[in-house]
Amino acid sequence: MTQQATTSLDPHGQIVGQGEFTYQVNCHWGELDPQKYPVENCHDFAIDKAGRIYMATDQPKNNVIVYDADGNLLDTWGTEYPGLHAIEIVQEGDYEFIYLVDSGWKVNRHWDGVSTEAWDSPYNRVIPQSGSITKLTLDGRVIFTLGHPQTIGIYRPDMPFNPTDIAVADNGDIYVTDGYGSDYVIHYNNRGQYIDHWGGHDNKNNQQNLHNAHGIALDKRDAEQIKLIVSSRAEQCLKAFSLQGEYLFTIETPGAWIHGPVFMGDYFVAAVCWSDIDNSNVADSGFLCIFDKENKVISTIGAQPPEYIHGELQPLTTNWQLFKHAHGVIADQDGNLYVGQWQADNSYPYKLERIKST
Repeated sequence: MTQQATTSLDPHGQIVGQGEFTYQVNCHWGELDPQKYPVENCHDFAIDKAGRIYMATDQPKNNVIVYDADGNLLDTWGTEYPGLHAIEIVQEGDYEFIYLVDSGWKVNRHWDGVSTEAWDSPYNRVIPQSGSITKLTLDGRVIFTLGHPQTIGIYRPDMPFNPTDIAVADNGDIYVTDGYGSDYVIHYNNRGQYIDHWGGHDNKNNQQNLHNAHGIALDKRDAEQIKLIVSSRAEQCLKAFSLQGEYLFTIETPGAWIHGPVFMGDYFVAAVCWSDIDNSNVADSGFLCIFDKENKVISTIGAQPPEYIHGELQPLTTNWQLFKHAHGVIADQDGNLYVGQWQADNSYPYKLERIKST
């Protein structure tokens, strides 16, 4: 395996990115007192219409941390989502609601004090369980919960359910990726009633399969055909589907174990947890990719600049200078990015302040 360089201890103030998507790194935007407001993994973000920024973390003391635009703490809540992985805020009529996706793990009261990666051991620090999706009010009151699909007859009891992300359509339909479980996209209506599912590993058309379906988002850039863009992270690509689950096309991202997209007008940004080097996903090698309307990578943040040869994207790879494992990302109305990391020494989110061209 290729040995990684040491990630910069403090990239604060660095200028990163290329072209129109260039940013200055602010590592101190959301820092808090770790004794009062600890984090472990900063998994995902959402912004409400008042501009408040919600960060999802799997730290059992405070699952959701709410900031204002300046990075000041407004609120923390939630202790019942130990595997919290994704958050989405949706406007429904006059109200906003939160959807939380818990992938399904919890702190083990029988931990041996040593094991951290032995997921099959009953003595590991965290142990797996089935995940769930919960709809809540903005202050964390539960509306309804969706559990293991065996309860509605579409999974066998032995099939794992460890959801990773959610997208909610304008009509309220819910699309969930089971990216750490059985790799299906499960489609529900706005009341949480099952409609259909697709993906998995056993389709005759291999392009319909998903492998580590980590993220999902609605692509509304073409109003005539709204699409779902789903990451097939272990295949280093994003796949586009119709809202009925018909495979449309693939966006190749060689070298990048890529997450789902976050749209910014005609563009989108996607986090990359690992670079693929010598056929391995390598630790501490994450970065961000920004795509244009043609789904081409036009800027990378924390990686070598993108290069296309004869129309094909060449393998993307980290420059080792910014992130350990980029995970959650969101853009505000001014184009600034907020980035959370997995396994990054309990770090708080970075703010990437966009540099406007003159």
